[in-house]
Amino acid sequence: MEASSGMVAGSHNRNELVRIRHDSSDSGKPLKNLNGQNCQICGENVGLTSTGDLFVACNECGYPVCRPCYEYERKEGNQSCPQCKTRYKRHKGSARVDGDDDEDDGDDIENEFNYTKGNTKSRTQWDDDADLSSSSRRDYQQPIPLLTNGQTMSGEIPTPDNQSVRTTSGPLGPSEKSHSLPYIDPRLPVPVRIVDPSKDLNSYGLGNVDWKERVEGWKLKHEKNMVQMTGRYSEGKSGGGGDIEGTGSNGEELQMVDDARQPMSRIVPIPSSQLTPYRVVIVLRLIILGFFLQYRVTHPVKDAYPLWLTSVICEIWFALSWILDQFPKWSPINRETYLDRLAIRYDREGEPSQLAPVDIFVSTVDPLKEPPLVTANTVLSILAVDYPVDKVSCYVSDDGSAMLTFEALSETAEFAKLWVPFCKKHNIEPRAPEFYFAQKIDYLKDKIQPSFVKERRAMKREYEEFKVRINSYVAKAQKTPEEGWTMQDGTPWPGNNSRDHPGMIQVFLGHSGGLDTDGNELPRLVYVSREKRPGFQHHKKAGAMNALIRVSAVLTNGAYLLNVDCDHYFNNCKALKEAMCFMMDPAYGKKTCYVQFPQRFDGIDLHDRYANRNIVFFDINMKGHDGIQGPVYVGTGCCFNRQALYGYDPVLTEEDLEPNVIVKSCWGSRKKGRGGNKKYGDKKRGVKRTESTIPIFNMEDDEGVEGYDEERSLLMSTKSLEKRFGQSPVFIAATLYEQGGIPPATNPATLLKEAIHVISCGYEDKTEWGKEIGWIYGSVTEDILTGFKMHARGWISVYCMPPRPAFKGSAPINLSDRLNQVLRWALGSIEIFLSRHCPLWYGYNGRMRPLMRLAYINTIVYPFTSLPLIAYCVLPAFCLITNKFIIPEISNFASMWFILLFISIFTTSILELRWSGVGIEDWWRNEQFWVIGGTSAHLFAVFQGLLKVLAGIDTNFTVTSKASDEDGDFAELYVFKWTSLLIPPTTVLIVNLIGIVAGVSYAINSGYQSWGPLFGKLFFAIWVIAHLYPFLKGLLGKSNRTPTIVIVWSILLASIFSLLWVRIDPFIKDPNKSSANGQCGINC
Repeated sequence: MEASSGMVAGSHNRNELVRIRHDSSDSGKPLKNLNGQNCQICGENVGLTSTGDLFVACNECGYPVCRPCYEYERKEGNQSCPQCKTRYKRHKGSARVDGDDDEDDGDDIENEFNYTKGNTKSRTQWDDDADLSSSSRRDYQQPIPLLTNGQTMSGEIPTPDNQSVRTTSGPLGPSEKSHSLPYIDPRLPVPVRIVDPSKDLNSYGLGNVDWKERVEGWKLKHEKNMVQMTGRYSEGKSGGGGDIEGTGSNGEELQMVDDARQPMSRIVPIPSSQLTPYRVVIVLRLIILGFFLQYRVTHPVKDAYPLWLTSVICEIWFALSWILDQFPKWSPINRETYLDRLAIRYDREGEPSQLAPVDIFVSTVDPLKEPPLVTANTVLSILAVDYPVDKVSCYVSDDGSAMLTFEALSETAEFAKLWVPFCKKHNIEPRAPEFYFAQKIDYLKDKIQPSFVKERRAMKREYEEFKVRINSYVAKAQKTPEEGWTMQDGTPWPGNNSRDHPGMIQVFLGHSGGLDTDGNELPRLVYVSREKRPGFQHHKKAGAMNALIRVSAVLTNGAYLLNVDCDHYFNNCKALKEAMCFMMDPAYGKKTCYVQFPQRFDGIDLHDRYANRNIVFFDINMKGHDGIQGPVYVGTGCCFNRQALYGYDPVLTEEDLEPNVIVKSCWGSRKKGRGGNKKYGDKKRGVKRTESTIPIFNMEDDEGVEGYDEERSLLMSTKSLEKRFGQSPVFIAATLYEQGGIPPATNPATLLKEAIHVISCGYEDKTEWGKEIGWIYGSVTEDILTGFKMHARGWISVYCMPPRPAFKGSAPINLSDRLNQVLRWALGSIEIFLSRHCPLWYGYNGRMRPLMRLAYINTIVYPFTSLPLIAYCVLPAFCLITNKFIIPEISNFASMWFILLFISIFTTSILELRWSGVGIEDWWRNEQFWVIGGTSAHLFAVFQGLLKVLAGIDTNFTVTSKASDEDGDFAELYVFKWTSLLIPPTTVLIVNLIGIVAGVSYAINSGYQSWGPLFGKLFFAIWVIAHLYPFLKGLLGKSNRTPTIVIVWSILLASIFSLLWVRIDPFIKDPNKSSANGQCGINC
């Protein structure tokens, strides 16, 4: 099915902008007067003056007001501009009013009362010619690029002409009749406007006037209600009993006002009965560990010195690794939100919603690896979210420029017109149809409408037909035609070459374009594929996300951003409101950079063989981080403050601005009163406290900064802005709207062309994108880097765990795919470790707390643990083969430290499970996969990262699939895919099995006295095999169908290592030397 609008494709560098309409049969409904400005009071055209110029009522800010409204405001109103509050001057042909005598303008007695005639003439001329220039400066006039087929855009991105030409972004020369629009050349500097410091800076377009007026009106109304409530309460109290006047029998209105003043979330501390023993055991374990290591270092094993030295080095590293992992979990917390208080404060029934606009990003690359049906379900769950439709915009980034993704999204937009009203009418969960219809629950529970069963059956039938259409597109896309893909109107698909194509934007749904079957508006849905050209660095997912930041700022400019992977759908339709409870909180919102939700997954086997759920990390580690400075960013299911992504500093309180002292950062705030704290606001950091709507800029860019008043704002020069954000005046202007939104008089066609500009492949050159702004480049795990930079600036993050999981996704459940996923994460950590952003040495002049730094250090050094881990896992086998041991004969006193160490390890884990609620099976699966991943993926990541960063050699591990003949819910679990990552853990398994056989054989041959030392060695070998048991089970598969190559290579390597060790083993005495040393002389 065709999309409901045309696509715009173009390249700013090549001066091309083309519109492709693949549905030539339907003609879109033209919008009225898209070439000019509309009056912001009555909605009519502003009109022209008698000279043909655009009528400008206010010479200060150029706020668009038509002539009749201007005259009415002068005669009947307050005689001032609604935006900047400057008194209107009398224009030529206007009647005099009180106050005009004080002006210096010349009189116009002849035309004083004849403005109507001239205005009528100008209104007649309006449809033939329009001008969007303002009074402060005349924009450079040139024709807008004309688009094909004469169709208008759906949504709010129309095109102004009916001609079909291929145009450039420069002057096109004269034409007989064409509508002209202002063109902002990004290569020209942004004109600097002279402002009056005594006036409100918002009058110059630096703030969202409509939003400010709404907020001010709400504040006045709120204060008025409070005064009235207080008066009524006093009267009722003085009356000596009875109901409170005007509040009802239960004082419901007074309660509502009280709830509006309450915080929208609260911290739920862990009970002291659970947390105190946990901390005590941690301290005791640290003390015991110190005594244990002291004993191990001072008691070497002389007849097995290499084995002893290797074991001691490994144990010291494990101790350091445990410290990095344990102490960031010192102060775990829980949180809960109050959605009812959010509704009372910002979303009252019967009143316009004051909730902030949110732009949601969905990223996808290859539709053959990321099925379009999965992406479609994610998009449908977004469009049906429980949030005001005019405040939600969904942007889908297709970084593979696949026509399959485009066609699937077109079908999704059509199906959304049926699915969204069904979800909202019956309040169903989840709102992804694939997972809703697959639920094995009583779907009639809590449903009271008689029509529900009939409508559900009809909707399920519609969805099945939708699936068939999507599957037909997928089947067709399996083989690419030689001439490339073509659209339905015969136009070649612009993205046929995924590495060399123009930028593409398609608005499928819009606030005034697409309506559902009930006639209600739908959220905006935009398809975006950024431009790609050979010779440019595109930075993979991070570059695609930064392109979405810019294009969304130009088109909708939501105050907050939420990104999800294409396979993570909204499982909780109130997820956005959950995030807004933190983001819009008056106390914490201005210093919260993002709200991170935990990842939850569907389709995982019951026992979670390979720890795909990662419960220990999300339910233990992340709660611990939340008690310090906030959780780390994990790449999906995260709601961002747009200002934080722009590289701005947070709005901090006096307590936050105290010096970064370890005691204060780790264990709580210090007592106030030291004079040194007031000196902190140094210019180097640039942390400024302000309540203005102007964002806070980092003062490291000192050039061109013009300050008026610290309590008002900081302005940056044009040069600094362009150096920071790029050559787009429209985008730069959008960054100044802290609360989001776009100027009301902005022409949609101009925004569309600017959106093509900001996704061009060379836009980020010589800017701070990827360095200080947006998603940070330099690692395949861009999420860790991005969150680290924000925390280093002093921002805090929040971990939100609603009772119903906010998002759910899919995870690889077979062994090979899981190991390759872990390999990519570990490789990203190695890249960060070897970069300038390494937490070991970066950002010490910021506001990051020491325990938070420990958490980030742990996220980048954990792959290196694979080296001592794999050595420690083969030590038991070598001890069994050589009949040596890493520990000498110990006394009862020394054995006490060993026993206490093991007890403290288990006690710490049990207490963690107690306060976190994690099950013991999840904890054991996590321990097992830590060994599996450490001996395979982490080990390969270390060598691959070193080769990539130090030598520039990029190696990839291929994964080949062996098809499974099994059917069922978890058939994928038994699919075996060959990869070289399987060799090291298989070798470790076989070496330990050989060691066990050798040790038992030696004990049998040596007699009863050798069985005692054998048990200690067998214990460690069996412990290693127990950790690798899920790997062994996955290796064998459901029917023991392990490829022969795996067994051959593993046995070969194990045999070589074992024989080599026996051959060069220094512990076995040479018999020749022994006999030679045994000879003695006569006096022997």
